[in-house]
Amino acid sequence: MLIIAHRGARSTHPENTLSAIQAALDLGCKAIEIDVHEHDGQFWVIHDKWLNRTTDHIGKLHWMSAEKLKQVMVEKTEPLPTLFEVLKLVKGQCALNIEVKGIQHFDLLYHHLQFAIDHCQFSAQQLILSSFNHDWLHTIKQEQPQWLIGALTASKAIDKASFAQQLGAISLNLDIDVVDEDYVQHAKSLGLSVYVYTVNRPEDWQWLDEIGVDGVFCDCPAEAIALYPQPEKLYW
Repeated sequence: MLIIAHRGARSTHPENTLSAIQAALDLGCKAIEIDVHEHDGQFWVIHDKWLNRTTDHIGKLHWMSAEKLKQVMVEKTEPLPTLFEVLKLVKGQCALNIEVKGIQHFDLLYHHLQFAIDHCQFSAQQLILSSFNHDWLHTIKQEQPQWLIGALTASKAIDKASFAQQLGAISLNLDIDVVDEDYVQHAKSLGLSVYVYTVNRPEDWQWLDEIGVDGVFCDCPAEAIALYPQPEKLYW
């Protein structure tokens, strides 16, 4: 079962920071998940729309210019990173799940992905775009179908995993509160991988592994990797 470092090694380092990502790489993680919001010509690596929870600033990300955001410190320890900085740091050493939480210009996103391949030693199969906004995922597959997408959801509809297949996704990314064996098996029957978030307890890891889940998003990857040896190299 794949262990995906959720926002980097979040249990020991500030989430979505270069230090958290480096720590996950040092642990031998084969996949890392980050969150991005587009603003003022950059994709900023942060989970929330608001800066209040994780940084030394108050207010919405979109209220500040790029120059001002460069001065924002995460948990008073390090700057708010950009997607370019993360790509340069990871440099194809592991797979990357980029959760798109805010976007205005899809061409800018595609530019980043191509930059990852041309300059950061990634292959296209190491990069996956996920989102709860399935309209965005649909746009990506319509405009540039070569990029991999993962459909995020926190619900189980009557068509189960069919929506993800219709989007052209390669994975169904499920909330642990809605996952069950029936849902997993339906997704697998459609050729989808199943990744579950956010899973930090050994009992849950074991159960999910038993019902066929392909991977979990985890805040404490060191503990999980100790129980679940990871592949040498990963492609989504």
